[in-house]
Amino acid sequence: MQSMGLKLTAEDIYSINQSSLKDAVISFGGFCTGEIISDKGLILTNHHCGYGQIQYHSSVENDYLTNGYWAMSHSEELKNPGLTATFIVRMEDVTESVLADLDTLSNEERAKVIDERIKSLTKEATEGTHYTAYIRPFYYGNEYYMFITETFKDVRLVGAPPSAIGKFGGDTDNWMWPRHTGDFSLFRIYADKDNKPAEYSEENVPYQPKHFLPISATGVKEGDFTMVFGFPGRTQEYLTSAAIKQTKDVINPAKIEIREKALEIMDGQMKASDKVRIQYASKYARIANYWKKWIGENKGLEASGAIAKKIDEENEFKKAVSGDVKYEGLIEALANEYMDFEKYNLARSYFVEIPYRKVEIFYLASRFRKWFDSEEEKEPSPEDIDKMANYVRDFFKDYDQKTDQLMASTLLKKYRSEVPSEFTPEDFLADDAAIDKLLNSMYKSSAFSNEEELLKYLEADWGKIQKLQKDPAYLHMKQFFSIYNDQIRPEYSRLSARIDSMSGLYVEGLRKYVPGKYYPDANSTLRLAYGQVEGYSLDNGARSSFFTTADEIKEKYQPGHADFDLPERLLELIENGDYGSYADEDGTLHVCFIASNHTTGGNSGSPVINGNGELIGLNFDRNWEGTMSDINYDVQFCRNISVDIRYVLFVVDKFAGANHLIDEMEIRGLEE
Repeated sequence: MQSMGLKLTAEDIYSINQSSLKDAVISFGGFCTGEIISDKGLILTNHHCGYGQIQYHSSVENDYLTNGYWAMSHSEELKNPGLTATFIVRMEDVTESVLADLDTLSNEERAKVIDERIKSLTKEATEGTHYTAYIRPFYYGNEYYMFITETFKDVRLVGAPPSAIGKFGGDTDNWMWPRHTGDFSLFRIYADKDNKPAEYSEENVPYQPKHFLPISATGVKEGDFTMVFGFPGRTQEYLTSAAIKQTKDVINPAKIEIREKALEIMDGQMKASDKVRIQYASKYARIANYWKKWIGENKGLEASGAIAKKIDEENEFKKAVSGDVKYEGLIEALANEYMDFEKYNLARSYFVEIPYRKVEIFYLASRFRKWFDSEEEKEPSPEDIDKMANYVRDFFKDYDQKTDQLMASTLLKKYRSEVPSEFTPEDFLADDAAIDKLLNSMYKSSAFSNEEELLKYLEADWGKIQKLQKDPAYLHMKQFFSIYNDQIRPEYSRLSARIDSMSGLYVEGLRKYVPGKYYPDANSTLRLAYGQVEGYSLDNGARSSFFTTADEIKEKYQPGHADFDLPERLLELIENGDYGSYADEDGTLHVCFIASNHTTGGNSGSPVINGNGELIGLNFDRNWEGTMSDINYDVQFCRNISVDIRYVLFVVDKFAGANHLIDEMEIRGLEE
C-alpha cells in the first residue's frame, strides 16, 4: 500500500492504544457503513442507507423523500427508533483457543465444541463492560477472530438531499458507470453526559469521537491511491467452477425472473397512487437493487471467463496437491456435492423470494410463529405483545392490500409452475382460477390484512390471540413454512455444511501448496480494501473516464422523469456554474469517480480515503460487470463507484444552505 502512495503507518489505520482510522468507521444499522466527519459525532453515509429512515419520517404532507430534509439546529435532528451505530473497539486472533484439540471429533461434535468456546470467549471478553463481542470464522473456519464492539442507540437524522439528487439516475443507472448520483445522507450519534451509549433522551448530547475523518477538497487524479474502510457483507472468492456455474446458470436466472415480476406489479401500483408510491418506495428500491445486481454479475462472469479461469486454478491445485491423499479427489467430490445441492438450493431460493418475502401477508403472519409454533407454547409477556403491536402499526404504515394480493396471485402461480410439487402446499397445486379464489377469500377474511382487526386481537387476552392460529393467512403461511422446515432446509443445511467443510479443506490446501496471496472472504467484519483511481475498458473497446461532472447531470435532465428530474435550485446552480470553492482545477464540478477497490454489499456508505488518511469520497456502488466481484474479483473489470466528497460539500453548502454543517468539518485544501 505504501508503494502505491499510502503515507500512513499500520498503527495510524488500526490501533487499540491510540485513536486511529478504525475509530471513525461505524457499522450503520448493521446493514451499511458510515464514517464520523466531525468532533460532534456527525455521520456521513449513503442516501440509500438512510432511505428507510428518511421514508419513516416522510408523509404526503412532509415528503422528505422528494424534497429532502435539513436540520438547521440540533433540536431539529430527528430520532430513529432502532437505528444503531457500532464501533470496533478491538480485534483479537482467537484461532488457537477455538480450534485446539478438535482433530478426533466428528463434524457435529466439533461444531458444538466451537460454539461453546465462542460463547465462553465472548462472555469473558465483555463481562463487566458495556461492550459486546462476536467471533467470526475466516477461510471457511481455518481461522477465527473476535471483535469487541461498542453500540450507540441514539442516532438522529441530520440531512438528506432530495431523491432527485440522492437517487439521481434511479434504477436506470443503478450498478452502472458513468454515474451522477449524490448518494449521501447525514446522521448524528448522541450519547449520555459521560459520552457513553444511551437510549434516546432529550438529555443526550452529540457524541465526541476518538477520531473523525478530515476532508480533502483537493480532488482526485487517475492513479491516486485509495482505500475503502467498512463492513463488507459476503464474498465467496474460493467457490469452485461447479459452484459458479450453478449460480450463473440456475440460481441467478430464477431470482431475476421472480424479482422482474414483482417490480412490474409494484411499479404499476406506485404510478397509480402517491400513497402507494411512498409506502413502497423503499421496498421497490431493495428488490430492484439485487435484481439488477444479479444480471450484471452474470454479465461479468461471462465476459471475464470466470468459469474457465476457475477450472485452470483447480487444475493447478490438483497438480500441486498430488501425492497428499488429504486433498486428492477434492475438486471432483465438491462437484458431486453441488449436483446434489442444486435441487434444494433452487427450492430455497423460491421459498425465500416468494412466500417468505414477497407475499407480505404471509411475512406478517410468520412473525407470530414464535408464539404459536414453539415446542412449549407460552403466553407472551405484556412487553412482547406491545412490541408486536408496534410492529403491526409500522407494517401497515407501508402496506397496501391490493398490491400485496396482486403480488401473491402472480408469484404463487409462478411458484406452483416452477417448483417441484413435493415442495408446494396442496392448496396451491390447483389451477390459476382456484388459486385466485383462495386468495380472494383469504385477503377478505384474514385479520392479517386488516390493521384495526389485528390490533384488537393483540389488545384482548391470550385465549383470543391464540385464535389467530386458525386464521386463513396463518394456515397457508404455515403450510409453506412446514414444507421448507421439514423438507428443504434440512437437506440444504446438511449439504451446505458438507460443502463448507470441503471448501475449508480446499482453501487450506491452496494456502499450503499453491503460492499466492489469499485474502479471507468478507463476512460483515471490518475490512480495508485498497486500489487506485482508474477508468476501465468498456464493451465497445473505449476507455471510460474515471470521473463525471455536473454538466453531465444537466445533459441527463428530463423534466418529470422518475429517474432524471432535477430540483430547480440544482439546475440553476449548474447552469450558472455556481460551484463555489468545490470546483476542480479545470473549473468543472466533479460528481463521482471510480477506483479499483474490492467492495461488496455492506460497503455502501464506506469512506474512500486517500494516502494521507483524508476523506475523498463516499462509496455507494459498483460497475455492472464488476458486481461479479463477490465471487470473482478481476482488476480489469471491477470498479467501485463513489461520490466525490466535493459534490457532497457543494450540495450541503450551495444547494441546502446548511453552512453550519460545513463549519463542523475539518476541510483541507479548500480555497476561501
